[in-house]
Amino acid sequence: MTHDLVTALRPLLTAEAAAEAYAAGTEAGDLEQAVWLRLLERLEADGPPHDPGQWLRRAVRAEARRTRRTRRLERPYPAEPADDGGDPEQLALAAARGRALRAAVRRLPGRCPRLMEALLAPEDLTYREIAGELGISQGSLGPERSRCLGCLRRLLPPEVAAR
Repeated sequence: MTHDLVTALRPLLTAEAAAEAYAAGTEAGDLEQAVWLRLLERLEADGPPHDPGQWLRRAVRAEARRTRRTRRLERPYPAEPADDGGDPEQLALAAARGRALRAAVRRLPGRCPRLMEALLAPEDLTYREIAGELGISQGSLGPERSRCLGCLRRLLPPEVAAR
């Protein structure tokens, strides 16, 4: 019984939904889906409608009106809510590069690990602050930094060092 009703109503529903969708600001498939759901709910609660074609036309128009009302009340976000600054794949790759960099910094010789950590610190320390923290002269910080960066380039995988 239900299968016959669905088969009989499918062409009418497709045509009605296509006619109402544009004015409702929605896709015809979305209207069809909503009406099929209403029909299933109706069949479960009250059985099949007396005049299925008439019921279907009224249901399509009612869904179209509901969709128009909803669209008027809803406001789009200026940006996607989950748009927190990046593609998850890019964030994961950046995190992996950061981990590789930190691991390579820990393997550097001498004072280089402390110097590189100071240079990479989020506080963005000045050369004077870094020299004071490491107990070396500010003038020797530049050459020391160059030597440490050379060692770091040799330790890093090519895909991390290139950045």
